[in-house]
Amino acid sequence: MSISHERVAEGIARETEAYVAAHPRCAELAAAGREHMPGGVPMSWMVKWPGPFPLHVAEAQGAHFSCADGIEHSDLCLGDTGAMCGHSPEPVVRAVREQVGRGITAMLPTADAAPVAAELTRRFGGVRGAVRRWQFTLTATDANRHVLRYARAATGRPKVLVFDWCYHGTVDEAFANLDGFGPDGEPIVVARRGNIGPPVDPAVTTVVVPFNDLEALERALARGDVAAVLAEPALTNIGIVLPDPGFHEALRALTRQYGTWLVLDETHTLCAGPGGAIAAWGLDPDAVVLGKTIGGGIPIGAFGMTEAFVSAATADVELEQVDVGGIGGTLAGNALSLAAARATLDEVLVNEAFERMIELSGRWTQGVQDVIDSSGLPWHVTQLGARAEYAFSPEPPRTGAEAAEADDFELQQYLHLQALTHGILLTPFHNMALMSPATSAADVDAHSEAFAAAAQFLTTAS
Repeated sequence: MSISHERVAEGIARETEAYVAAHPRCAELAAAGREHMPGGVPMSWMVKWPGPFPLHVAEAQGAHFSCADGIEHSDLCLGDTGAMCGHSPEPVVRAVREQVGRGITAMLPTADAAPVAAELTRRFGGVRGAVRRWQFTLTATDANRHVLRYARAATGRPKVLVFDWCYHGTVDEAFANLDGFGPDGEPIVVARRGNIGPPVDPAVTTVVVPFNDLEALERALARGDVAAVLAEPALTNIGIVLPDPGFHEALRALTRQYGTWLVLDETHTLCAGPGGAIAAWGLDPDAVVLGKTIGGGIPIGAFGMTEAFVSAATADVELEQVDVGGIGGTLAGNALSLAAARATLDEVLVNEAFERMIELSGRWTQGVQDVIDSSGLPWHVTQLGARAEYAFSPEPPRTGAEAAEADDFELQQYLHLQALTHGILLTPFHNMALMSPATSAADVDAHSEAFAAAAQFLTTAS
């Protein structure tokens, strides 16, 4: 079954009219924002929200937020994992209030740092428990950058290997795509579409291969110039692309064979369980990157390393120069972030919470699948722990390129806007829903009803 662009455009016009009528105060705030901010938003990607202006949040609590017009919404975006704990979870609020009164940042450790590092080792240490040396940043992007510097220092090699259509924050080396292979099988690397002002040609710094393509991976590693493979355990920002059976075991074996460090970025795949995909799937990395989720809404990132990685990476780092080598930042490891992380790990993102979140994600997935089946839409839905997503192809993709080929931005904008007019917020970059400890079955079922209405509209002639 095909959906006409005319029908999608008709739907966007209808939902836009309803959206504008319901949000006059948000429109006023957006107009005021345009006086001094490009696009009227504090960060450029916020213009991607559907509709002529974004919602403006007045208050957020648990799995809901109220906009400036007083309308309550079910939040299935949850800050694209930044609020996966739910908005302002009580243990984090309590810890943050207490820490603010004691001091926010002093460029010195606090008593929370060691317990947080120990808990991260317990959860994300890998199947051997070898990842046990942790450092803290403000973002996962910073953590990724620091680990890649360390990998180049440890190996003397210039390049990083990433998988096509991956996402690792604003790391320059990762904003690259695969544009086929040369006559000798070497990947042809180009800047990803939309890459703003890359500092160098990405082919200088980066090797790109398709996700799940072990032959291409081995050919690339065999050249001997790759310091690290930086990988999401599953692709998450071009839709969800799951690993083939045996992929991670082969990835681990090949990186060891060719002397390349394996870095797993769990910023998004932490949704797989309390220890992310590393614990859920029994993975064995050399380094791990974590992001915003572990702070319960307070900015933080972290990277963990094995003893062998630390020793190799820091062998030539002199004490006198340790602060000017490109690692760190004056707010990294600050007291407030670590207080929030300790409360999050100890009291919010606990085993019982994940069990319920994953169960609700399954309910959301089944609700979407039921609509796909009953409407005849040639789409699919994929679950990854507490995260699930639908996409516009009959079968789940095996590579990022397959996922990208199935994307339809106009259709996505309609579905997101239609969800908003039904009081539901989805992630703006793709069709992803995330569960929090505060999400309810009613929140999930409300999406199923809205999605059913959208499917009926799309499959009915005007």
